[in-house]
Amino acid sequence: MYKKAVSALALLNLLFLFGFLCLRGVEENKLASRPAYELKADESILADSKSSSMGIVSAAASGQRVVDFDVLKKELAYDLEDQDLEILLRIVEAEAGGEDEEGKLLVANVVLNRVNSVKFPDTVSEVVFQRENGVTQFSPVANGKIWKVQISEETREAVGRALEGEDISQGALYFAARKYADSNKMKWFDENLTFLFQYGGHEFFR
Repeated sequence: MYKKAVSALALLNLLFLFGFLCLRGVEENKLASRPAYELKADESILADSKSSSMGIVSAAASGQRVVDFDVLKKELAYDLEDQDLEILLRIVEAEAGGEDEEGKLLVANVVLNRVNSVKFPDTVSEVVFQRENGVTQFSPVANGKIWKVQISEETREAVGRALEGEDISQGALYFAARKYADSNKMKWFDENLTFLFQYGGHEFFR
């Protein structure tokens, strides 16, 4: 009788172990079949899946494409040459050094909007140094300030956002600081352009 009880208990233990392993296998298969971005969002699942340092490689089913979100970078909407990037950073710093990050982003947006417009040249450098009847488009180019600025980290952040495609400018192609602008220039803006909005010390037009 005692031997039968021990045998029954051992059998129950084996059945329990077998059932646990089956359930574990089902959970891992469900885990492997889920999209990578879902797994990333659920930290408890990641902890249970014994994921590798490269993301969720060990949890992925064979053949499943795995994205390492820890190192994934946003794709740039604008891939500038080094010279154009330097000029963009400098003109944003020169024009909006006293503005907050949104104000700097807006200036970067205007320059990139011009690059995309058929009304203006096709590169950042050409846009920034463009002259109409011998007159520069940006005052920091005329007075040389563009070459004297120290580019701040906030300016780099703002330009980075613009290059990633963030645009809060409503399509603006022009901006001006009315307080400092030539009165004749502002008169031309008011009579020939569409006023969009004001932010910080700049008014934006299209």
